Amino acid sequence: MAELVYDETGRLLFTKEMKEEYTILMPQMLPIHFGMFRKMLELEGYHVDQLNNEGRTVVDEGLKYVHNDTCYPALLVIGQFMDAIKNGGYDPHKVALMITQTGGGCRASNYIHLLRKALKKAGMEYIPVISVSFGLEKNPGFTLSISLIRKLIYAMMYGDVIMWTANQVRPYEVNAGDTDQMVEDWTNRLIDRFTAGKGMSRKQMQSGFDEILTDFANIPVAGEPKVRVGVVGEIYVKFSALGNNNLERFLLSEGAEPVVPGLTDFIIFKIYNRVVDVNIYGGSAAKRWVCQVFMGYVEKCQQDMIDAYQRSGRFRAPGRFADLQRLIKGYLGDGCKMGEGWLLTAEMLELIHSGTNNIVCAQPFGCLPNHIVGKGMIRALKDNYPDSNVVAIDYDPSATAINQENRIKLMLANAKTMEKKRAAREAESEAEKVG
Repeated sequence: MAELVYDETGRLLFTKEMKEEYTILMPQMLPIHFGMFRKMLELEGYHVDQLNNEGRTVVDEGLKYVHNDTCYPALLVIGQFMDAIKNGGYDPHKVALMITQTGGGCRASNYIHLLRKALKKAGMEYIPVISVSFGLEKNPGFTLSISLIRKLIYAMMYGDVIMWTANQVRPYEVNAGDTDQMVEDWTNRLIDRFTAGKGMSRKQMQSGFDEILTDFANIPVAGEPKVRVGVVGEIYVKFSALGNNNLERFLLSEGAEPVVPGLTDFIIFKIYNRVVDVNIYGGSAAKRWVCQVFMGYVEKCQQDMIDAYQRSGRFRAPGRFADLQRLIKGYLGDGCKMGEGWLLTAEMLELIHSGTNNIVCAQPFGCLPNHIVGKGMIRALKDNYPDSNVVAIDYDPSATAINQENRIKLMLANAKTMEKKRAAREAESEAEKVG
């Protein structure tokens, strides 16, 4: 058994010996993306399992170890970990837990401390917790090398392309299940390429984008355009089916087309915030330069993705991070960056400008940043864009799915009413031109 090693603060470290012997457990948020992230980590020599346990047992485990007033995503992630350790068939003396840590003012920065507190309460403080962050915590057995970061960026881009494209096909597929099968096929195909050492250069990624879009374009589709509904909000609740009670599936069942902005803008936003910190509060010019170079590289990869959509001509392309920065001017400043910060409002603006006026803002109950930049900005958006139709939905352990779904149904009913009025206005305008 690996020897337990602690740093000078008493924090249990993940050692090089543990890298050889331990299985690292990852929580679930984005199945397509995280499946590829897992493969990238395995190629670096780590043993990784992706957790997919869900349901009420996860919530109950979270409630057992985390106060019910704590951020709902923290409760779910910790509940998923604890449920897996207890009921997933793992040897608790041979597992480590991996969790991201942004370091901002959001309570998400405290997830890692809450998780260690939960392990101690359960008598399992011997389980190491790995922070995936830029320099906040270091472990001898885990390193975010420049090579690994670059590969994870490519995996994120592939994930965004598959997710963004699938959402434009799934509501219209002639043969039910074709889109999900294509998602699975391409996820497995990319993982096979990664295993063979392919698909992990920028040129190969550009070619991969074209292949993915071509294959999705070949799926038979039919039907009139459906009501598009954007999904924004706190990152975990926005993306995780466990966190939002399968929101995308519900929207599809109601005859809507979900429009979910990808992960790329959020990552660029987090890098950009490091530049903002130096600009506002002072600090290392070298750190700012490194962050600007890193941000520029990710933006170039994002442009590669947009260029592929424009070459395809079949699907709507996602926007650029620079477009979000332009749209948010006059609403919120760079200093508003707790949680999703100004990015959340900017994503709503981008959706509205691209013709998706109906938006679900998914947020954990009591999430102060999201209540300000999400629910708090709806009035300003409505004033400037009268046709915008935004509903804020709270998610927490006591919230019932039926109440959430009824509020979304009301938003969809309002969307259909507004669409009829818009069509009537256009018909009247055309009649006047003819007259």
